[in-house]
Amino acid sequence: MPQQTELRGGGSVPTLPGDPLLDNAVWAALDGPHAHLAERVGRAARYQDGIYAFAALADPADPAAWDDLCTLLGPGTTVRIKPVDRVPDGWRIEGEGEGVQLVDTALRAEPAPEAERLGPADVPEILDLVARTRPGPFLKRTVEMGTYLGIRHEGRLVAIAGERLRLPGWTEISAVCTDPGHRGRGLATRLVRAVAWGIRERGDTPFLHAAVDNAPAIRLYESIGFTLRRRSRIVQVRSAGTTEAGGAL
Repeated sequence: MPQQTELRGGGSVPTLPGDPLLDNAVWAALDGPHAHLAERVGRAARYQDGIYAFAALADPADPAAWDDLCTLLGPGTTVRIKPVDRVPDGWRIEGEGEGVQLVDTALRAEPAPEAERLGPADVPEILDLVARTRPGPFLKRTVEMGTYLGIRHEGRLVAIAGERLRLPGWTEISAVCTDPGHRGRGLATRLVRAVAWGIRERGDTPFLHAAVDNAPAIRLYESIGFTLRRRSRIVQVRSAGTTEAGGAL
């Protein structure tokens, strides 16, 4: 039987068995299919500026990996990282949260004929929609991480979904959002199914992440065939170094 992890506000997340790459997905992506989007020093890596504001360690419990990350970032630099249980001395936690990971176990994937592929020219519209719906981090170069699909109404972009982390055998579905005036029409579900269809076509399995307290999103994903796998702590950390005033951090 899978171990049960309690959720804030009730309920639990089963820690399901599976590919250990999923336990450190950002590193698996940067060390694998997304290596061309990475900046790396030894056992630490991060996405290039403007793509995704996360760094990763080959082993978050390895002090040498943290030293590599400090070298990569430079002194006094802030970055998000997961999964992390604790940070070494000299690093400062500036924020933290919790997320859940869900994997495709029974999703019906199918193309969406009304969806169009989005690219760099669509980024201003994507950023506007993301700012109004807050599905999670999306930057000016995030579209370079994979395929993003959108649905328009009278020429205006009203729903999107796409691929973010890509690791061997797995691709994350992300940036799922719908304009408030167009909700209730199943647009997000159609786009998730369409993105998943493309992922499966190349032999990968879809997975995704959600904030632990985003109950509506978690219910939606479970209802269409995703299963909660695990939860993880996300921290925003500042590397060891000096402040602008010259004081030790």
